[in-house]
Amino acid sequence: MPTSLGSRIPLASLIQTLAVAEYLNFRHAAKALGVAQSSVSARVRALEEDLGILLFERHARGVRLTEAGRHFVERVTVGVDQLDHAVKTAGMTAVGECGRLRIGIHALIPGSFLSELIGRYREAHPGIEVEITEGTVRDAVMQLRADTLDVVFVAGTPELPDCHSRRIWTEPLLAVLPEQHPLSARSAVTWADLAGDTFLVRHGGTGPQVHSHIVLRHAGRSPAPSILRFDVGRGALLSMVGQGFGITIVGAATALLPTTGIVFLPFADEPEPVAFTAVWSPFNRSAALQNLLDLAGKMNRDSDSPNRLRGGTRTEL
Repeated sequence: MPTSLGSRIPLASLIQTLAVAEYLNFRHAAKALGVAQSSVSARVRALEEDLGILLFERHARGVRLTEAGRHFVERVTVGVDQLDHAVKTAGMTAVGECGRLRIGIHALIPGSFLSELIGRYREAHPGIEVEITEGTVRDAVMQLRADTLDVVFVAGTPELPDCHSRRIWTEPLLAVLPEQHPLSARSAVTWADLAGDTFLVRHGGTGPQVHSHIVLRHAGRSPAPSILRFDVGRGALLSMVGQGFGITIVGAATALLPTTGIVFLPFADEPEPVAFTAVWSPFNRSAALQNLLDLAGKMNRDSDSPNRLRGGTRTEL
């Protein structure tokens, strides 16, 4: 297949031609470019010969674009501008200052660690378009593997051999009881205290993990826990607790939400706070993603961070 003429024209020839078109003078164009006038003259002449058209009419005091030259310069200017933009944005993308970052989450509570992490990231990297998708861990990991998400934040420490993961923050687990519950005045509860209660769990978000955690903590106990699952949001589930449908468990950041008719109590026998983990593909070399992970690590290491709660770092389960 024959090579097109456009692919054989040196970029320097186009740049020098545009400079002559701007200054309408070979000497002035050469001075602006920092090259010899003879070089500019030779390149423009060679370009005219390759094209088989006259781009400039020469005269003693300078040059003037021909009609063909004006048409050529207009289109070359657009192409060079696009090339310049491509070079600049490629460089910005390489350092994580331009592009897109797709984040999978389970919830985004104002004031939580995750909310403040994303807020600080967007402030530090305004050129990055941040897209957020909410769903269950299973859905998020499937999207991660399908390359429709760059990173997902999940409760727990899932073992995914085909993914990279990093524990980012922790927070204590809380029981949510209606105000009229017999244990609501206590300073803390145990899992044995709640053995006779009905637990409410969502289908979405971290609902499946919450369900598994309740079953795990009641393993070997009698009777087995009563667990009801509902296809509702976090706010609706908390409202159902307040109305006496049952109780639930959440991470400490949920207590940041405006609520009525319920109380949040820590567990006296929960062995450790809930860990929250970032999961991403080992093939994702995005600088934008690395900048997010670096910021998350810095925030978590900052012992003076306002995101800290007693017993762990704030965010939601």
